[in-house]
Amino acid sequence: MSRYAPRIHTHPDAITALEALLPQLHGQTQVELTLEDGSRLIGTVAVQPTLQQYRDADENEGSNGQLRLDDLEAPVQQRLVWLDQIKAIRQMPYRE
Repeated sequence: MSRYAPRIHTHPDAITALEALLPQLHGQTQVELTLEDGSRLIGTVAVQPTLQQYRDADENEGSNGQLRLDDLEAPVQQRLVWLDQIKAIRQMPYRE
């Protein structure tokens, strides 16, 4: 069974941009993300994401990935963020 994503990427420049995010998203790193829509999320990266192959609604295959971000204030609350929606990443000082 194939997995589906709202957006997939096949152009080498787009895939390179997604790959450039990965080293900034190591597991257990606390980050502030700025998303394409201007919103911001703060949390802990649960597991370093990877690029994977997905299909879009038209059955085209391409790359994208998901980041699981645990909320800093309520770690049991998790968000899934598509990598292509991340505009900027800021590393935050570790806090418990």
